[in-house]
Amino acid sequence: MISLDDIHAARILIVDDQSVNVQLLEYLLTNTGYTNVSSTTDPTVVAPWHAQNRYDLIILDLHMPGMSGFEVMEALKPMESGAYLPVLVVTAEPDKKLAALDAGARDFVSKPFDPIEVLTRIRNMLEVRLMHRESRDYGVLLEQTVRERTAELQRFRSAMDATADAIFLIDMAGMALVDVNEGACRMLGFEREQLLGMAPAALGIASPEELARQAARTDDGSEAELVEAKLRRIDDTLVPVETYWQVQTLGGTRVLIAVARDITERLLAAQRLKHLASYDTLTGLPNRTLFYQTLREAIEIAQDKQWRIAVLFIALDRFKIVNDSLGAALGDELLRQFSNRLVQCVRIRDTVGRLGGDEFGLILTMTRNQQDAVNVANDVREALRASFDLQGQHVGLTTSIGIAMYPDDATDPETLVRYADTAMVRAKEAGRDGYRFFTAGMNVQVLARLDLELALRRALENRELMLYYQPKIKLSTGHISGVEALLRWNRPGYGLVFPAEFIPVMEETGLIVRVGAWIIDEACRQIAQWISDGVGELRVAVNVSSRQFVEGDLEADVRAAITRHNIDPALLELELTESALMSNAERTIGVLSNLKALGIKVAIDDFGTGYSSLAYLKRFPIDKLKIDIAFVRDITVSPDDAAIALAIISMAHSMKMLVIAEGVESRAQMAYLRRHRCDEIQGFHFSRPLPPREMGELLVANRALPSEEEARESNRQTLLLVDDDANVLSSLHRLFRRDNYKILTALSPEEGFEMLALHQVHVIVCDQRMPGMSGTEFLSKVKEMYPETIRIILSGYTGLEAVLDSINRGAIYRFYTKPWDDTQLRDNIRLAFHHYWLVNGARDERRYPRERLGPLLADEVIEPAQRQ
Repeated sequence: MISLDDIHAARILIVDDQSVNVQLLEYLLTNTGYTNVSSTTDPTVVAPWHAQNRYDLIILDLHMPGMSGFEVMEALKPMESGAYLPVLVVTAEPDKKLAALDAGARDFVSKPFDPIEVLTRIRNMLEVRLMHRESRDYGVLLEQTVRERTAELQRFRSAMDATADAIFLIDMAGMALVDVNEGACRMLGFEREQLLGMAPAALGIASPEELARQAARTDDGSEAELVEAKLRRIDDTLVPVETYWQVQTLGGTRVLIAVARDITERLLAAQRLKHLASYDTLTGLPNRTLFYQTLREAIEIAQDKQWRIAVLFIALDRFKIVNDSLGAALGDELLRQFSNRLVQCVRIRDTVGRLGGDEFGLILTMTRNQQDAVNVANDVREALRASFDLQGQHVGLTTSIGIAMYPDDATDPETLVRYADTAMVRAKEAGRDGYRFFTAGMNVQVLARLDLELALRRALENRELMLYYQPKIKLSTGHISGVEALLRWNRPGYGLVFPAEFIPVMEETGLIVRVGAWIIDEACRQIAQWISDGVGELRVAVNVSSRQFVEGDLEADVRAAITRHNIDPALLELELTESALMSNAERTIGVLSNLKALGIKVAIDDFGTGYSSLAYLKRFPIDKLKIDIAFVRDITVSPDDAAIALAIISMAHSMKMLVIAEGVESRAQMAYLRRHRCDEIQGFHFSRPLPPREMGELLVANRALPSEEEARESNRQTLLLVDDDANVLSSLHRLFRRDNYKILTALSPEEGFEMLALHQVHVIVCDQRMPGMSGTEFLSKVKEMYPETIRIILSGYTGLEAVLDSINRGAIYRFYTKPWDDTQLRDNIRLAFHHYWLVNGARDERRYPRERLGPLLADEVIEPAQRQ
């Protein structure tokens, strides 16, 4: 008989590479009476120590440097007889449980562990170990015990195998399977030997905690306990079972008997009943009960996420007339067809339900305003435009829709649906085939939108639309090369309406197709009018919507307009976005190719912001690319934007296309683009969009100006001085003036970027400490945008780490300190210019003939033959 004192005196070794885990286990054991506890953080000493001390229990971590827990157990096996080692694995890797038990561990505990559970398992393991140690031969005792258990279990084998249920016998001491019946093998697909080598928890029979709870029920004949679980089959699928637990004594050993019955069919039947209770049998949509439950859950999520929810109550107009005239069977078919169309109008995350009769509901989760609800309401109305085919009978229907919003109108499902129902009644009273919001304020917005839509439909007939024209300038001459036609709406009582307010409405409603055809015709009419008035020929660019390709006949519209006004097709240019090009690429290529054959020019608008493939781009008959304003706005100060713009220019020229930069608003932007071979510009720097008469006057005046030759930078050596101290700039200007440089000054990095855009700068001298941007930051950006410049820091700041880093990265050529020596500084600047021409002279000779460079090269520049 093993006493409590024997257990407390057992030899225990704790092995873990984390000292804090060792200390915790030592504290638990020593404070509960264990007196012979050792520990180590070095797993390599475990086997030698065990050979010397014969530990009764080794508490072992798995993941340790130098030697894993698996390697430790492998080293212990030659010292132990039997399949199990006196090892309790305690690890933070629960997925390694089966591997640890297969490696010989007696038991397994996951970190973080419950102290009571760990102490219980330690005590149970020590009882078994000490009982075996009292015998002279562990193997004889183990064999005898197994034989006694097996003899008694055989008496139950025939009864166990006779049932279809799965029966598992579990040793209460070791919590291991000692026998199973044929029913368990059939249910799970394992052989009996395979099952006996597995832990109950691995099969899903019960967790270690559940086994311990069942083992606590010690009285024979105690009432069986019923527990539901899922058992793991050999193919890793799960079998839902109902498990009956019973505690029995067999051959003097306490065992747990688990009888598991497959309840798959019962659960499927319950699911079918639940589905019938939650879904409409006619349409398959959620019924009123499930709709309210889903709405309640959506509200709970919306509260946490601060989202909005729209509930749409949809009723079919005059459904009763159809149902009475065609019969209930065709009426049901109509409801089924309508529900299918309704599902296609919403997103996957939205919910559609049938609330009863001819009434349906939608739950829309939104993150912004109620416009999503308006769009869906319009989609539902549009879905009904096509008639329904009811066994040869074609029926047309409309709907009335009411909309209530969470949390604006209500915060509980019942009130939201009731308010949406009330709004639906208002929609019916207003004439059907429409929608209304429950909240008066939202109705004002909806009515304003409807009013805008109706006013737009009248605008075309009432001649309220007009075209303004913004000129495009050819950079090489300064003359107007063409104009872009821009739509304007002079709404009676409102004046000019911003395009951003009405163009999206045109796109959504499809009005853009009719309006687009009018724009093309009006642009051709204006071309003819300018020619008739003596203004002369002028190319006009017209924006084309993607919907004109999909829903309209663009080619027919263009041909008709050109023929009607008898103009040269080469005077018309079409501008398309990348999304319009790619919406139906093959059809677009065909249409544009036909138009190109007429002489029409084609440009891609807002290039760089869409998603067109370069492989496709070369297939389109494109004449021009327009650099989007997003890349032009900061082109003189942002290396990234400058790099994108220059890449577009280079790519377009390599594909024999012209390049237009839109949104040019400063002289510096224009100069930068001109220097980098952009062909044309468009923007407020030259002119805002103008009405036709003013545009004609501007064109005549512009043509009267002498043609500018492409700007050539002066061959004079140019020095840029950047310092926020005006006195320093004045002193440097006086110092370098005697060297006959062209000297530019800037009081800030921003002004410096402007000077660089406007002038060809060779050498830059910059202060280090300036507000907003340091000298090294400024010159680092300059290096990316103007890599040929020679960049110098002149500063009294002595913290050199950032400066030295920039020098090492090549952003700075030299660093000089203030105060400076005039003679030495002048000599150094001359050397900087000398270095510039050594590096860039050959390239500049190709741009400017040597006789034009003249004294700039002088004797300091090495001849090309010498350079080679």
